[in-house]
Amino acid sequence: MTNQAILAIGIFLITYAFIVTEKIHRTIIAMAGGILMIILGIVKQETALQHVDFNTLGLLTGMMIIVAITAETGLFHYLAIWAAKKVKGDPLKILVVLGILTAVGSAFLDNVTTVLLMVPVTFNITKELQVKPIPYLVTEIIASNIGGTSTLIGDPPNIMIGSAVKQLTFMQFINHLTAISFFILLVNILLLAFIFRKELRTSNELRNQLMSLDERKEITDKKLLVKSLIALSFTILGFFLHQVIQIESATVALAGAFLLLIMTGEKYLEKSFSKVEWGTIFFFIGLFVLVSGLLETGVISLLAKLSMNYTKGNITSTSILILWISAVASAFIDNIPFVATMIPMIKEMGSMGIQHLEPIWWSLSLGACIGGNGTLIGASANVIVAGLAAQEGTPISFKKFLFISFPLMVVSILLCTGYIYFRYLI
Repeated sequence: MTNQAILAIGIFLITYAFIVTEKIHRTIIAMAGGILMIILGIVKQETALQHVDFNTLGLLTGMMIIVAITAETGLFHYLAIWAAKKVKGDPLKILVVLGILTAVGSAFLDNVTTVLLMVPVTFNITKELQVKPIPYLVTEIIASNIGGTSTLIGDPPNIMIGSAVKQLTFMQFINHLTAISFFILLVNILLLAFIFRKELRTSNELRNQLMSLDERKEITDKKLLVKSLIALSFTILGFFLHQVIQIESATVALAGAFLLLIMTGEKYLEKSFSKVEWGTIFFFIGLFVLVSGLLETGVISLLAKLSMNYTKGNITSTSILILWISAVASAFIDNIPFVATMIPMIKEMGSMGIQHLEPIWWSLSLGACIGGNGTLIGASANVIVAGLAAQEGTPISFKKFLFISFPLMVVSILLCTGYIYFRYLI
């Protein structure tokens, strides 16, 4: 191993340690680590930029703009109140409904955006019913990560995998991941409803107050809603057809975003741009440059060889190993940098002789996305919900969340193991 490789590993591990401990904002430390790779000559700037996945960045940016404008219509508040009324204000049934809404939203918007929209509504509903918000917030965290697993655009790890592996289309993600994701969601919601059943009780008077709310008043701009739904429909249709029309998913998302901006005019331009999570965008850029240092110095190739030696190139052993390593690792560290490291390693395995990589890609997706449910720091959505809860004066305890979520994550990954094995490996 060369001195440059050792230096690249050192920078990567130190950066990773700071990301995990959250002593410095993850965007700052990721960019600092990436810049250090260039300054120290481990990778040239031109080479580093070639490793930045602009398809991932474009897809994220486009969807953030669409959701930011759509949120202005009040659509998401309308849906939550409408759903709560449909189950007659029953706190236990509301938990189930909000969990399903969060999962569906996470499948087509992205899980971070979905929880940002759902959490304020959840607090409004729990205040009306005078029930503890924690059971609902825990359910929404878990549902967002499972729902995000089901499509290419639902969770950043899937966006990264889909962008890196061109043959994995939007429709393939749906065909291979949607059914198992929503089966796992059903199992998790039923278990959560059982766990929290004694905490979710309210009076008939409070239920009647909730039933008296008029969800139609939440729609603040009907014309904007129509325009948003048109743009969102075209965008989702574009995702389904992007392989047929030979247009990358980033172009589809950005086309949808700017179609909406054309329809809505300049007044939404600055507002929607201010809602784009630029910190997340630059976090990705820093990670891509960090990983480019490991790639260019041969570290990723070495890791792939070690993994191949351990599994002897057996597709079954490799798939199950990737699934469980991804799940356990993503429970304790953010799944985005983990997946950024794993993608080139799996590609390297392919060049070393594993011909049928598809089960390994689905294993990585399921493990990284669902593994994020293991702890409160396992995924970006978890951290955001915890932050919003703390602002409302109801902090989520790391230990309490771990006690509930980690066993559920293990159950979920066991179901994934059976799915991967019986669908792809026998």
